[in-house]
Amino acid sequence: MASAILKRTSPSCLLKSMADSLGIIGGSWRSYAKVAVGTDIVSAAPGVSLQKSRTWDEGVSSKFSTTPLKDIFKGKKVVIFGLPGAYTGVCSQQHVPSYKNIIDKFKAKGIDSVICVAVNDPYTMNAWAEKLQAKDAIEFYGDFDGSLHKSLELNKDLSVALLGHRSERWSAYVEDGMVKVLNVEEAPSDFKVSSGEVILGQI
Repeated sequence: MASAILKRTSPSCLLKSMADSLGIIGGSWRSYAKVAVGTDIVSAAPGVSLQKSRTWDEGVSSKFSTTPLKDIFKGKKVVIFGLPGAYTGVCSQQHVPSYKNIIDKFKAKGIDSVICVAVNDPYTMNAWAEKLQAKDAIEFYGDFDGSLHKSLELNKDLSVALLGHRSERWSAYVEDGMVKVLNVEEAPSDFKVSSGEVILGQI
């Protein structure tokens, strides 16, 4: 079973060309994320819950309930991918479709759920998922305050692209809460190692 953890020393921006043209280099110079192959993702992010995509009315009726990580990962085989934000270019045009289009292949490998997470509110995630016609294939969750990504050290300051504090572009295969495969792009604008096709071949 293959895995990849990539060094991250690229400019803190969604579009590398923007950073290059502005001469801006920001963000962290940490070589690796806190999360790694062998990490218990639930223990690495204690007390963190995510917000399943929904309409505002559904949020009200559920009393704005959240989903603890243990309910998402424990006793399950999960493929999860994180991206800088809903409605952004690479995320909409390539990242989500790369999972949606091969969802049957994940199911054939015994994957219980394929999850997309971003530092967005669950209402934005819901509208975006509907626009992409991906809700039947993928579970969408908001990490509205970035707690998950901060805990895993997969957070990223993308203020140069007017996105504020978001996340790296990444993917992982998690079995019973344990990270078995982790892929992190060198820059959030890259789409080389975090696609559905790549991680499918790693399971």
